[in-house]
Amino acid sequence: MKPQLHFYFICVDDEDIILTSLEAQLRHHFGGKYNYEFANSAEDAEEIIEEIRNDANSILVVISDWLMPGQKGDVFLKHVHEKLPDVVTIMLSGQADSDAVERARKEANLHAFIAKPWDERDLIAAIESGISVDS
Repeated sequence: MKPQLHFYFICVDDEDIILTSLEAQLRHHFGGKYNYEFANSAEDAEEIIEEIRNDANSILVVISDWLMPGQKGDVFLKHVHEKLPDVVTIMLSGQADSDAVERARKEANLHAFIAKPWDERDLIAAIESGISVDS
């Protein structure tokens, strides 16, 4: 019997309250249709991505903050795009500078930039438009 393929959303932010909010909004809208992983840093997220890939599952969406300790979100999303060019990348930040957003658009195929504080409808619309292109 062939194992079932699971689809993942990965959220990365150094603030737990942001991750908690994202989880509530994603679960409220998408329910159990997808799996959700949360990381406090780009480094932790890269480990999660490797585990998911090693299990032959699929990552659909990566939502990342920009200003995080260690590695900024534009650099992280560029690495994600290099490994997984079909993943929908979204930057969610209250402090990203316009150069960083532009770099992410060019180098990480950034699907959407959403400023914090965000409106749940904008986030869900960005995700849905990104995954509907891939469907």
